[in-house]
Amino acid sequence: MFETLSDKLGNVFKRLTGKGKLTEKDVDEALREVRLALLEADVNFKVVKDFIARVKERAVGAGVLESLTPGQQVIKIVHEELIVTLGGGQHKLQHANQPPTVIMLVGLQGAGKTTTAAKLALHLRKNGQRPLMVAADIYRPAATTQLAVLGKQLDIPVYSDGGSVGTICANAMKRAREIAASAVIVDTAGRLHIDETLMKEIEDLNKNLHPTEVLLVADAMTGQEAVKIAEEFNKAVGLTGVILSKMDGDARGGAALSITSVTGVPIKFVGIGEKTDALEPFYPDRLASRILGMGDVISLIEKAELATNIDKTKELERKIRHGSFDLEDFLEQLRQLKKMGPLAQVMEMIPGFSGIAKKLPAGLDEKQPKKIEAIILSMTPEERHNPTIIDGSRRRRIARGSGTTPQDVNQLLNQHRQMQKLMKQMNKGQKLNSLFKLR
Repeated sequence: MFETLSDKLGNVFKRLTGKGKLTEKDVDEALREVRLALLEADVNFKVVKDFIARVKERAVGAGVLESLTPGQQVIKIVHEELIVTLGGGQHKLQHANQPPTVIMLVGLQGAGKTTTAAKLALHLRKNGQRPLMVAADIYRPAATTQLAVLGKQLDIPVYSDGGSVGTICANAMKRAREIAASAVIVDTAGRLHIDETLMKEIEDLNKNLHPTEVLLVADAMTGQEAVKIAEEFNKAVGLTGVILSKMDGDARGGAALSITSVTGVPIKFVGIGEKTDALEPFYPDRLASRILGMGDVISLIEKAELATNIDKTKELERKIRHGSFDLEDFLEQLRQLKKMGPLAQVMEMIPGFSGIAKKLPAGLDEKQPKKIEAIILSMTPEERHNPTIIDGSRRRRIARGSGTTPQDVNQLLNQHRQMQKLMKQMNKGQKLNSLFKLR
């Protein structure tokens, strides 16, 4: 996410912090490079101009230039101004005083509205809501079927019928009251803002439904185009928020860094993958930290808490303390890590690890864990609990059973030994107490 921008900003600030003392000229040169990096990331020109002006006004003061760590002070200012540019604080979904809350999704065709509808429904259910999805896209032949399939997979009800858009939505509201749904998510058809007929349709639907939220689903990878689309839809239906889809594939960041400043419409969620659980609330401060390579520890902890079984974690702590962490435990931890999302995304959240995440080989997230899992599952229970008994003939048998090579098996066993050694060292150094207190 935003790899290109992060790399360029990282290089600028590395040079800045390498200087013991800063002059106004040093700051000007650094901000010139920051300006170029933002423009190359397809950030709106006016947004860049305002951002640089705000940073410069604060960074050239005597309090910064004469401080003991002027470079760090400049980075702190950039971080704070990035948060402002991204919208300030978190903007949560609004809820209707009288249920159900109606959430209408709008946007261009191909932006990912139907998938986002399912992701949003799952997010709401996890937070105690009872969502109903409405298939209101009558123009794309597969839209209704796609939403029905997603609803079945998630066990979330979907309403559809063969009527007009207005009729479908009116009947859906009746159905929502019958089943006591607390939220209704309306998946509308994709439309260009220059298509007067379809824009009139969405305007009429907006007047009749009185939605609490009108959310634009915009493809983050389209950069400035997403900002223009947001402006036009905002004029037509009065957007209350934006969901940026495909953020995991956006190496630049132009849409995220421009859309709120230009339109005044806050980003409420970001899509970070194709799976239905790959939707996250948008936190400007967390994203600003990730852009500057500072990681995102809070999101990492939240993901870990969702993926981790407390009882199993306590048992793992006991095993580590007694030096009995075996390959069965290794497999369990691997599966927990997979629940947290792609490895590269997890590593981006760890301060100082964003550079390593960029160097991971393509496909590692999928291939390597599967290979490790296959190797461990090809072992007998005795071998998993006591890997020291695995000799040459056992390695060959495990390799054949897992479709790998004896060298792959050796590599896994070496990794496990190194992990055990590290854990013993941590235990001796009394570092485990602080590690497990983080939970």
